Amino acid sequence: MIKIAVLGDIGAGKSFVSKQFNCPLFNADKEVAEIYKYDRSCYLKIKKALPKYIISDHLDKKFLLKAILDSKNNLKKISKIVHPIVRTRMNKFLTNNRTKKLVVLDIPLYLENKLNKKGDVLIFVDAKRKDIQKRLKNRKYFSEKIHKKLKSLHLPLRKKRKLSNFVINNTFNASKIQNDVKKLKTKILKI
Repeated sequence: MIKIAVLGDIGAGKSFVSKQFNCPLFNADKEVAEIYKYDRSCYLKIKKALPKYIISDHLDKKFLLKAILDSKNNLKKISKIVHPIVRTRMNKFLTNNRTKKLVVLDIPLYLENKLNKKGDVLIFVDAKRKDIQKRLKNRKYFSEKIHKKLKSLHLPLRKKRKLSNFVINNTFNASKIQNDVKKLKTKILKI
């Protein structure tokens, strides 16, 4: 099995690029949303760690973002609880798809959480800053402050790009990306 990890800046289009490979896909952001919605154990741990921010019987993203804005330490507390659950789900995904030729991992903190293994194919999605900013403004509950807090967890983009095997320039033109990914997929399968 070849593991493809898609890297890049927040809002660069990593998830769209990941989907274009048309193979089993693990999307960490979707997993986190599902964990927040359904994982009672996670809810109880976060409620215990951040009692003043959890005021309902479920995890509300709006209040979690407020906790993150109030203190970087709160982001660390949330990450310490959520990341091991995501890692367990990723390992289950990899086990379930071990017979596939390719799998794609859309995990924003792939390198930061030391998930990278020898032989993984790293693809960096590059996009213009102004295009990213335009996209981020359309996200619910997103602000420049949240962006800066989340970016503080990430390695510098230059380093991610340098460590990557391939770079896809995202101009947010769907047909161009589909074509670029198709060519790249063919190249990777020949490795």
